Amino acid sequence: MVNIMLIIVTVVALILFFNWLMGHKKGNIIIDFEERHFNRNEYVAAIHSKLESEGREVSYEGNSLFLIEGKKYLFLERNVNVGGVPVQRTILQPVK
Repeated sequence: MVNIMLIIVTVVALILFFNWLMGHKKGNIIIDFEERHFNRNEYVAAIHSKLESEGREVSYEGNSLFLIEGKKYLFLERNVNVGGVPVQRTILQPVK
């Protein structure tokens, strides 16, 4: 019985850690790009364009900081496999 509880707790902890690592946190903005952006300037422009197309007021402040709707967000990048297909994930995390 103790072994089963340990396994359940471990699985739940791993799932929560994975979700945190992938940016699933209250207040984060997540954008997945199917096309790869290797050039930082093009990547920032793609993020800016995507957010504007969603009707958000956005500007890039430099040093991985965006100003979105009057709030500062830190730009983080992750590469994720979704269904075996690599996806470039953009996480915009609020700066306090």
